[in-house]
Amino acid sequence: MTEEIEAFAAAIGKASRAAANTVAAYRSDLHDFQRYLAARAAATIDAPDGAVAPGKIDADHVRGYLAEVMRHASRATVQRRLFAIKAYFRWREATLGADNPARTLRSPKLEQRLPQVLAERDAARLVDAEGDLAGPAAVRDRAILEVLYASGLRVSELTGLCWRDIDEQLAMVMVRAGKGNKDRLVPLGEPALDALIAWRAALPIAWSPDGPVVTNLRGGRLTPRSVQKIIARRTASAGLAAAITPHGLRHCFATHMLNAGADLRSIQEMLGHSSLQTTQRYTHVSVKHLKEVYRRAHPRA
Repeated sequence: MTEEIEAFAAAIGKASRAAANTVAAYRSDLHDFQRYLAARAAATIDAPDGAVAPGKIDADHVRGYLAEVMRHASRATVQRRLFAIKAYFRWREATLGADNPARTLRSPKLEQRLPQVLAERDAARLVDAEGDLAGPAAVRDRAILEVLYASGLRVSELTGLCWRDIDEQLAMVMVRAGKGNKDRLVPLGEPALDALIAWRAALPIAWSPDGPVVTNLRGGRLTPRSVQKIIARRTASAGLAAAITPHGLRHCFATHMLNAGADLRSIQEMLGHSSLQTTQRYTHVSVKHLKEVYRRAHPRA
C-alpha cells in the first residue's frame, strides 16, 4: 500500500497541480489510515504480520477507521481524512480498475463554528502595540501584523512573498499560486505599505527583488510557525485577553470589511476563496454587529 500511496500522491501533484501542502496532507492522512489497517490486521489470526492488501479493504475498514479518528479528533479532521481516502480509491478505480469501497460513504456534518474575531478597537491595539523586541525585529513584527490585518493573506502566503510581489505604486500585493494554485492581486493599504518599506529599510542585510519579504535577522525566510509565535507575543504585549492567530487576523479582515459595507464578492476575491459559500460564513459573524447597530439606531428597537 505504501507504494500505491506514493504513486497516488505523485499523480495528484501532476494532474491537478495540487499545492505541495495539499499533497503532503493527503499522503499523511493515507499513511495514518494504513497504520490503522496494519494494527487491525495484526490483531487477527488471518494477518498477524499486519500486512494489508489494498484490494482487500472494504467499506467496514474505512468506517472503523473514521470511528477511531472521531474519538480524538474534530469532525473537520474526519471529513478531511475521508476526502483523502475517497480520492485515493477513485485513483485506484481509474488507474487499476479496482473496486471503490469508499464510493457510498458520506462525510459527517461539520459543527457550525463561527470564526473568532477581535473587535476593531482590539485589532488596532494589537497592530499598534509596542512589542517586547526593539530595533529591526520590532519593525518587522509591526509589518507582519499590518499586512495580515490589512490584506487577509493566509500566513503561508505572507511567508511566501518576495519583494517583487509588492507594488508600491498601487499599494497592492500579488499573491502567487496561493491555495488552489491561483494568483490574485490584493490591496495593502498605505499603513501596511509604509510598514513594509520601513522594514525593508531596517533590514540588517542586503535585499533583492527576488528575496523573501518576511525574514529573520539573518535573511532566512520565516516559517508560518514563527509568525504564529510573533503574533502570540504581540497579543500578550497588547494586553488582549483573547488569543489570536494569523488565521484569526484573516477572519478579522473579512468581518471588519463586511461590517463596513464591503460586498461579499469583493471579499471573496481578496481572500482567494474559490466558492462564495466559504465567504458567506462571515455574514453569520456580522449578525451580532447588525443587531447591535439596530438596537442603538432604531427608535423602536
